[in-house]
Amino acid sequence: MPVGTPQPAIVLVRPQMGENIGGAARAMWNFGLDRMRIVNPRDGWPNQKAVAMSSGAGRLLDEAKICTSVADAIDDCTYVFATTARARDLTKPVMTPEHAMGVAREKIAAGEKVAVLFGPERSGLENEDIAPANAIINVPVNPEYASLNLAQCVLLTSYEWMRGQVEVAPERVEMAKTDWAVQSEVEALANHYEERMDDAGFFFPEHKAESMKLNLRNMWSRMPMTRADVQMLHGMMRQMVRWKERKD
Repeated sequence: MPVGTPQPAIVLVRPQMGENIGGAARAMWNFGLDRMRIVNPRDGWPNQKAVAMSSGAGRLLDEAKICTSVADAIDDCTYVFATTARARDLTKPVMTPEHAMGVAREKIAAGEKVAVLFGPERSGLENEDIAPANAIINVPVNPEYASLNLAQCVLLTSYEWMRGQVEVAPERVEMAKTDWAVQSEVEALANHYEERMDDAGFFFPEHKAESMKLNLRNMWSRMPMTRADVQMLHGMMRQMVRWKERKD
């Protein structure tokens, strides 16, 4: 995703550990986000532990906007999300990361500026931080252990942003320098096995031979074979026949 693409700003509010800031930068850059804002980092700024943990995403830290308050961090935004795992006595829409990033995409496409707030590691965002937000992002996690690491939470949100930006196939096959076998190749393989197994007397008793051959061909059709698979299976059968002939 090219730098400069319209996207939400990721706002880390009073982060406590440089390592988590660096981890958040990595998570953002994994999924094409590069707008980081940091509110009052506990250990000051710049932070060498953040740089060390960023592992190639250091540009995000170099360009991060350092802010003195949440209000300062979101002053140019028209819509703000606040992430929290706890119930709050605040009346706001509560969204999953997936839905929230869908809303963010719509608003950004309409020319709005969006921010997502993430709280400090120990306690998360305070109600005072959440009050200016328009909506809450709540990750559906184990209710008996709802604590998420800061970088993990940023990663979940960033992933949902990327997932809606690009077409991601839910499943694909790595072909490993081969192609799918065509029907003529599968047919030749079926004939090869049928002939050799017939020679070996496999299709017995005779009245069941046709149904056994049909089942064998049906088995080949259910196997999504590559050309490399077909060649290997031909080779296996040829080698077994040679081995039998040598023993005879």
